[in-house]
Amino acid sequence: MDVRLPRLGEGAESGTVVNILVSEGDQIEKDQTILELENEKAVAPIPSPVSGTVGKIHVKEGDEITIGQVLISLSEKGAAAEAEEGGRGKPKEIKQKEKDIPRRKEETATEKYNYESKSGVSPPAPPSIRKMARDLGVDLTRVRGSEHGGRITVADLRVYIQHLQEVVPAQKAAPEKAAPKSIDFSKWGPIKKKRLSSLRRTVAKRMYESWSTIPHITQFDEADITSLMELKEKYSSSYEEKGGRLTLTSFALKTAIVALKKYPIFNSSLDESTGEIIYKEYYNLGVAVDTEAGLIVPVIRDVDKKGLLELSIVLAELAERTRKRKVSLEELQGGTFTLSNQGGIGGAHFTPIIHKPEVSILGLGRAVLKPVVRAKKVETRRMLPLCLSYDHRI
Repeated sequence: MDVRLPRLGEGAESGTVVNILVSEGDQIEKDQTILELENEKAVAPIPSPVSGTVGKIHVKEGDEITIGQVLISLSEKGAAAEAEEGGRGKPKEIKQKEKDIPRRKEETATEKYNYESKSGVSPPAPPSIRKMARDLGVDLTRVRGSEHGGRITVADLRVYIQHLQEVVPAQKAAPEKAAPKSIDFSKWGPIKKKRLSSLRRTVAKRMYESWSTIPHITQFDEADITSLMELKEKYSSSYEEKGGRLTLTSFALKTAIVALKKYPIFNSSLDESTGEIIYKEYYNLGVAVDTEAGLIVPVIRDVDKKGLLELSIVLAELAERTRKRKVSLEELQGGTFTLSNQGGIGGAHFTPIIHKPEVSILGLGRAVLKPVVRAKKVETRRMLPLCLSYDHRI
């Protein structure tokens, strides 16, 4: 029996193998993790759907793999028997798993296929697929859907486009963007090469998309946090005794909630396909965490419902798991506003890039003592640099 890569979640179609946890000849149990896959900034365990003996491993660490690709082959008869038993006991589950494996090109994409509906409705597909098809100029009635009821997925659309690329004459194809050229830097001195990690490639892609599709405005200011830091020093030890760390980010998260409730436009998203502003009545705040592999933004849910102590505990625990790459894909999604505290690396103001589909992000620099005029007198106060980037369209 071949064990294939299952669906990883909405919008996740591929990943990079970072760890293979079994060897050929190993006896494995059902739901035992066979490898770890890096995808969308998270490292996810991939379990075996059945028990058996590993006959062959088809992938290696560093490979980029897609849904439906064979990971390992099980040679034990028990695996086939278990699969057969599962098929008798749960026919719907097995059928669903079969659907999760992309069909061959000739079954999914064909010039002769044409969706027909007596009622005249368009083929079933989620809004994200419809938008993608409109942007690419693809007629969805020509795409054969592989989900229940002919529902079209990203994989179906990708296969259809690949099919078109094969059959459309080269002279009719749109001009392709010139491939980037490598520069031989060794001509001028010694060099060392290191492959860009999957995480950094993902971050680069997302940041480029945000920067190139959102007209950014960044405004700078400073906040007097002298009294706030005195409060932090007073209560830090008691918070640590209860398992939390009272940090400037903790205060910033609570303060952001007050501002977002007063100005809800900053807690919204722009639906470009419908021309609507989506006002969110929940507050899930992302916090940028620097890791050895790159920048990751886990999301703390319902920040408005958490007290400062609970928030400090959750923040410390989530940041630690993020640095160890133990956060799930679910914990990286659903954010409404993001904070990026770069005070730890120094510097004052910077220009944070919006975390699409959010519309704003707040950056914090390093707080420093400065002479400030208060009540017509010059005093020394601790001032915090603030950098707010927002989508100028809304």
